[in-house]
Amino acid sequence: MIEYIQSALLIISAILIIISAIGLISLSGNTKNAVYGRIHIVGVFDIACIIAMIGLGQYLLAGIYFIIAPFTAHAIANAYWKKEDRENNSDLVTVEVEPDYDNPFIHPRDKFGSLESEDSEKLKADDRFSVATLEIDEGE
Repeated sequence: MIEYIQSALLIISAILIIISAIGLISLSGNTKNAVYGRIHIVGVFDIACIIAMIGLGQYLLAGIYFIIAPFTAHAIANAYWKKEDRENNSDLVTVEVEPDYDNPFIHPRDKFGSLESEDSEKLKADDRFSVATLEIDEGE
């Protein structure tokens, strides 16, 4: 009787894996929020693997996988949200800012470049960063 239950669990997990594989393949890459859709489909894979492990008698491994799989899916989604999802995360959208030439604390690149001496190689402006100094007048 137990063999029939194990066989049924393995068949159910195989059907879930086939359905989610078809869904994963059919999801195009240029769909809005495709990464989140793929993570959702992989959740079906996770449940199918948990069912298969239960069917094979690996209860401890199935329990550990049941606990760890949501954490990893959330970590992947959160990492994508924080670093790459410019479409939904407004904090990652770069905004063009007009240089403020009147602010004494911020020096735009073109002004900083013109302040450098052309014959000194050590003071050439790097495209990655710029350094500015603050002049403090004791009399003010």
